[in-house]
Amino acid sequence: MNDILIIAISFIVILFGTTFGSAFVYFIRSENLSDRASNIILGFASGVMFAAAIFGLLLPSTIEAKNDVLYENWEFVPPLVGFIVGCLFLYLLDKIVPHFHPALKESDGIKTDKLNDNIKFLLAVTIHNIPEGLAVGFAAGIVLVNPSEATMFSLLSLALGIAIQNIPEGLAVSFPFYNSGLSKTKSFLLGVLTGVVEPIFAIVGMFISSYLVGMMPWFLAFASGAMIYVTIDELLPEARKGKYIHYGVWAFMVGFLVMMTLEMVLS
Repeated sequence: MNDILIIAISFIVILFGTTFGSAFVYFIRSENLSDRASNIILGFASGVMFAAAIFGLLLPSTIEAKNDVLYENWEFVPPLVGFIVGCLFLYLLDKIVPHFHPALKESDGIKTDKLNDNIKFLLAVTIHNIPEGLAVGFAAGIVLVNPSEATMFSLLSLALGIAIQNIPEGLAVSFPFYNSGLSKTKSFLLGVLTGVVEPIFAIVGMFISSYLVGMMPWFLAFASGAMIYVTIDELLPEARKGKYIHYGVWAFMVGFLVMMTLEMVLS
């Protein structure tokens, strides 16, 4: 298939995942999502995201570094440093951008009374989606530079994995808006809006990585570190609510295995 078509499909797929998941708000009858259901949803999303960061980004980063003569004898540096910088990037965003975690009922970032909790929650999800968009964009950059069957399938598997993760995440995003008193339609549209961030940053990541080919191992590791930071710092704590902690743990395992299998089948 045409490489541009594959890239376009990948960008559309990740947005569709969030859109599809957000639409589930129309089928919810209760105004409260149970701790059990919430833990399963967020645990599964965490597992998929964690596996995507490892198999779809960090391992390709190490392979790219080993295959590039530029990094001979110090091929471990790009994955190591890129990963650390990705974690630090999300840490700084977490400290600077005001945002709210409804499940934990906590606010982070610069303190301000000018933004309500819904806007802060919207910003929290936006921060969360930035590394996912960059990850797909960096993988698309590899396709542009080296449009082979292997790179195209790698991009598709990563995009599909993130899209699968975005389905339960879309529900987890739209439901708090609905629970705060907004209509189902407004909650759905806000959920979709958070997903728009991903293809936007995917385009940014694609152009950056395609023009700075030698930096590809750094970019992939950066996206991996950012995604793992988000998973550990935000998703996993919210998947351990109430007395149903183990539901989140097992859902994480299932999500991890689903994404790992997907990577093995399509790569």
